[in-house]
Amino acid sequence: MEFTLKVAHPASIKTACVVIPVTEGRCLTPAAQALEQASEGQLTQILKRGDLTAEAGKTLLLPGLKGVTASRVLLVEVGSDPLKDRTYRTLVCSMEQALASTAVKEVLCTLTELEVPGRDSAWVLEQTVLTLREQHYRIQKQTQTPESPSHWKKTTLLAPSSLSLKKAQGFVEQAQAVANGTDLTRDLGNLPPNLCTPTHLAETAQAMGKDWGLKVRVLDRADMEKLGMGALLAVTAGSHRPPQFIIMEYAGGKAKAKPVVLVGKGITFDTGGISLKPAPEMDEMKFDMCGAASVLGTMRALAEMKLPLNVVALIPTCENMPGGGATRPGDVVKSLSGQTIEILNTDAEGRLILCDALTYAERFEPAVVVDVATLTGACVIALGHEAAGLMANDEVLRNELQAAGDYSGDRAWPLPLWEEYQEGLKSNFADMANVAGRPAGTLTAASFLAYYTKRYRWAHLDIAGVAWRSGKEKGATGRPVRLFCRFLQQRCQG
Repeated sequence: MEFTLKVAHPASIKTACVVIPVTEGRCLTPAAQALEQASEGQLTQILKRGDLTAEAGKTLLLPGLKGVTASRVLLVEVGSDPLKDRTYRTLVCSMEQALASTAVKEVLCTLTELEVPGRDSAWVLEQTVLTLREQHYRIQKQTQTPESPSHWKKTTLLAPSSLSLKKAQGFVEQAQAVANGTDLTRDLGNLPPNLCTPTHLAETAQAMGKDWGLKVRVLDRADMEKLGMGALLAVTAGSHRPPQFIIMEYAGGKAKAKPVVLVGKGITFDTGGISLKPAPEMDEMKFDMCGAASVLGTMRALAEMKLPLNVVALIPTCENMPGGGATRPGDVVKSLSGQTIEILNTDAEGRLILCDALTYAERFEPAVVVDVATLTGACVIALGHEAAGLMANDEVLRNELQAAGDYSGDRAWPLPLWEEYQEGLKSNFADMANVAGRPAGTLTAASFLAYYTKRYRWAHLDIAGVAWRSGKEKGATGRPVRLFCRFLQQRCQG
């Protein structure tokens, strides 16, 4: 979808539809007042009929108004409650849903005139673009007949009076970059696992390197064996598909500035290995690479935004399969750090590939490291599908990530990372076990990773509850690309 900004009179602009918010008490925004004046009071007469319910997100599509150039007018009810972040996104969603099934090809959106308490005009513009793009996204189905594309191709946003047109355009372009990265993440997550293999992720990274000027290296099995990545290699031992370790570097900052390192879990299919998962919904384990996909999407957005900082992406990726060569419960492996791990459950594999990646991160002398993974079902039980779990060994970093999530709507909630949670990871046969008991599974998983992150500031995002949706709306969400992009933008602002 193409986005443009205009300072225009909504009654005289030539478009297929102009979208107008209706606020509490049927008060009219400046755009609505312009239509009211041009139509000689027709808008007020229509509202008096009561066809538009006073509930946030309700819509009324009109075939047009006398004196208004647009072919259609869509009224969107704001509601009587104070306008919150979520409510504003609901209004944008309602606009898209009301027009998606029509023949409308272009729209003038004046929702950007609304004031959201605690948010500025830049936020309103960004959220309008991001929410519309999210609603407009369609899964690329593997079908013989391609799905018909949407008629709606162009959206013109009414430029807020508080911003210059140039600054407003900059915010729209940044939001488009974030949306492009989110779409890449969703596309990768939605691919079937026979197509989205570790090799495919590596090829995607290499193509991005050429397209966006990123430095990309890919380590193969022999490279990992030479380095001593025994934990990662233990996970892939039962799979016929080769593992990959992807290293991407974006150099937008000063040459000697320490980088932000993002680490993404890339299990392209997770059977659980010898500790085999139950059959129901196992197809959704293709989404176990959404951490890796979100890092790739973030790097795509970052390069398009041209942010002035250095970022490194590390993506360990493989399959977790049963087989004659698969790792067994009870095996002991040596990680890249030299620490040994007793593998009690082969379905706790994400932490094994991450621990080697987190050790590898040390060589970049990072400013901070953030890993992202669909790590534990326990996180879904704790936080549902609204927020990612957030744990960190540094309070400032944790607060930065939480603030980025609150701003972007891609929220994360802090959970404790106390030494007491490491007690259950003790082993009689190795430096540690890869699982503790059932209680506090999200926290003990993060505590396992904490053994490998003592040399730098680190945070962990468990996205098991937010990376995809199940049921009728099954598909990848693209989270937490929005959070990451806002986090990186904040760091550029000091």
